[in-house]
Amino acid sequence: MERHKYTLIGSVIDSWLRSEGLETPLLQHRMVAGWGHVMGPAILKYTGDISIRGTRLIVQIKSPALRNNLMMMRSDICRKMNEYVHSQIITEVVFY
Repeated sequence: MERHKYTLIGSVIDSWLRSEGLETPLLQHRMVAGWGHVMGPAILKYTGDISIRGTRLIVQIKSPALRNNLMMMRSDICRKMNEYVHSQIITEVVFY
């Protein structure tokens, strides 16, 4: 009797995304979309535009006081955002 080699569908999709160059853009989109989930509704309320340029997460914060507080937490926020997507996508968070 011949045995068949089985592959999990998730690993097949991951391989295809990597080969097509779509893995990083998809993870970047997930990261931007997950900002409110990671940071919570209180911070999301004061958040404007969010984008990723290179390895920087660029976030507009509408409250100067909150922006100053978040500036002190940049490394923790960077770590949490990377953990959210299970990949090292960003190396820096920039608030404006």
